[in-house]
Amino acid sequence: MDGSLDGSTDGYAGRIEVLEGRSGRRMRSEAERARIAAESLVPRAKVADVARRHGATRWQVYDWCRKLRSGDLAVPAEALREPAFAALVVEQPIPTPLPDHDSRSETRPSRVEPVVDGVVLRVRSDIDADHLTRVIRAIRAALR
Repeated sequence: MDGSLDGSTDGYAGRIEVLEGRSGRRMRSEAERARIAAESLVPRAKVADVARRHGATRWQVYDWCRKLRSGDLAVPAEALREPAFAALVVEQPIPTPLPDHDSRSETRPSRVEPVVDGVVLRVRSDIDADHLTRVIRAIRAALR
């Protein structure tokens, strides 16, 4: 075996391209990585959104969070601040008057459900007696 990949024995047959400048890899400082990791730990923060906003990948942010928790990454000063809480004010409840039983019956009449030859009638309790009699007679006539 001669060690040549393209089958040529005349020497190198390919082309070498030398890139200068940035390699495309982003070099972040430890403080920046810690700040991004702390930002992703905020309640309701989505790691994918935080990573996208900072031009990183999710796995990088997860790795930085793991390092932050284990102490391998310095915690940013803003993450060490005391959390701010809203003041809680407790007020006396406003008493609401309960409706009387009498006032409820005045606003909405109750219902009665007489059964006539197996037919259930649902009528208001304040129905006129003559009208109810006519309805019952009509039901009995319809069932015969």
